[in-house]
Amino acid sequence: MIGWYRQRWHVEQLFRTVKRQGLDLEASVLAEGAALEKLAVIALIAACQTMQLVLARASLDDSQPASHVFDDREMQVLSALQERLRGRTAKQQNPHIPSSLAWAGWTIARLGGWTGYESDKSNGPITMRDGLERFRAIAQGFFLAKNVCPS
Repeated sequence: MIGWYRQRWHVEQLFRTVKRQGLDLEASVLAEGAALEKLAVIALIAACQTMQLVLARASLDDSQPASHVFDDREMQVLSALQERLRGRTAKQQNPHIPSSLAWAGWTIARLGGWTGYESDKSNGPITMRDGLERFRAIAQGFFLAKNVCPS
């Protein structure tokens, strides 16, 4: 029973991410029901990806692959970002197995403003959302550069 109630918190976090404190679905000005339904589905997909990263980064389980959230091209971008996001201290190194979902979550949290220190608790859904937004922009630039200036 306690385990089920603990899972309820994840559902609450998911809806928080979709609503005002995350993707702000409630601010939508769509009037047509079908359009609002499509927007809600897209927001739920983004919120699920965000929560997957939050939960993976918080756990010590490196068994889930990052490919659950990112495609092969995005994995290249995540790998390329590692050197830049590492800090100078041992505590600011990504401790997770490369290509695991926790490894990707650590990277996205750093892009969202998390310092890398365990004492910095700003690595929840809002930080992940911000990190994912920044990551998507970086990835689009990376893909554009590869298409325009192939090496």
